[in-house]
Amino acid sequence: MLLIVKVIWESIRQAFQQLLGNKLRTFLSLLGITIGIWCVISVMSAVDSLEYSVKESFEQLGEDVIYVDKYDWGPKTEEEFLRQRRRPRPDFADYRAIEDNVGTAEIATYSVFFSSKLIEWRSNNINGTFAIGATKDYAEIFNLKFEKGRYFNNTEYTNGLPRVILGHSVAEGLFGGIDPIGKTVKAVGRKMQVIGVLEKQGETLFTPIPFDQCVIVSYPYAIRITNAKTNKYMGRSINVKARNGISLENLKDDIYGVLRARRKLKPKEKNNFALNSLSIINNALSSVFSQLSTASWIIGGFAMLVGMFSVANIMFVSVKERTNLIGIKKAIGAKKYIILLEFLIESVILCIIGGALGLLFVYLAAKAATSIFGYTIFLSFKNILVGVGVSILTGLISGIIPASQAANMDPVEAMRA
Repeated sequence: MLLIVKVIWESIRQAFQQLLGNKLRTFLSLLGITIGIWCVISVMSAVDSLEYSVKESFEQLGEDVIYVDKYDWGPKTEEEFLRQRRRPRPDFADYRAIEDNVGTAEIATYSVFFSSKLIEWRSNNINGTFAIGATKDYAEIFNLKFEKGRYFNNTEYTNGLPRVILGHSVAEGLFGGIDPIGKTVKAVGRKMQVIGVLEKQGETLFTPIPFDQCVIVSYPYAIRITNAKTNKYMGRSINVKARNGISLENLKDDIYGVLRARRKLKPKEKNNFALNSLSIINNALSSVFSQLSTASWIIGGFAMLVGMFSVANIMFVSVKERTNLIGIKKAIGAKKYIILLEFLIESVILCIIGGALGLLFVYLAAKAATSIFGYTIFLSFKNILVGVGVSILTGLISGIIPASQAANMDPVEAMRA
């Protein structure tokens, strides 16, 4: 054991001697390893950060929620798309049937989306926002958090009173630092009293529902001020959350039964609606990001191959320079595996140094990209381990032939050399 420790220490010392004694040669040799690790880990970090950001954005939709729609979210052929396009949109009657008859559902909501046109308060106005007409449990199913105020109470909802909830950006644009609660704004051509302001959603790479730029009114009020019941082009959504302990598959089965009965579909008729969940999006995203990760290995693999040959070259030179010393060591009893281990460890140390520089550059690039683009790009512990592991493997592969050559030298011939 003590011998192995001495060999490791001697190999580390000699590796640093190579670095300090032949700076230019070592720099050029390790450049390939550094670039290779930078290519592989930087792309992997970018892909991981992108995947995390997108999936975090979609988590707002909820993993225990079923979305009733006319279209399936998954990939589809042109023929399937055209067939699904002819399906009827989910309507309020579908929502009521689910709410009244699906016992495995904890809550169900229905919402319509429409343009809020110009929103005004005194001389301030904002254009380009959108409005959501939502049922009573909408805030709960999307886990809406309020910076100020609250959601609609039963009286406001049931009677369809002119009350409105503002997204953070809308409230900030209209009121600045003034408290908007209780103020009257004009939207969709109607005057409404502000009862709540949502917390800032913030910037994400993808936002399924940009609540910062929306206003929310109750569904009964929405149908009073719009043609939400008859407008077939208006966006609609039914969301159903499963009870605790109920699987999404069980919930789907119950919804299928209720909606088929509500729409009077015959046993052999296909469903004219789709039940979607977050898992569909996650599976599709995982497939895409897996392909991107594979591409990163292909891109970085070429640089790693160049680096591997560079390190092998420096190790051949190192063996040649120390041929006489190898002969002396073998003459006084050094075993083959000791010589082999000595040069392998030296090769691995050199590659780890190159890999560490590559990881450092990835970290600095991630910090710079985060500050420039505003989205978090991070170097994960998993990718650090991958970088170190690849460096060690590269060192073993590139050092095995020079190390074997050194270990198999004849001591007499080596000393003569």
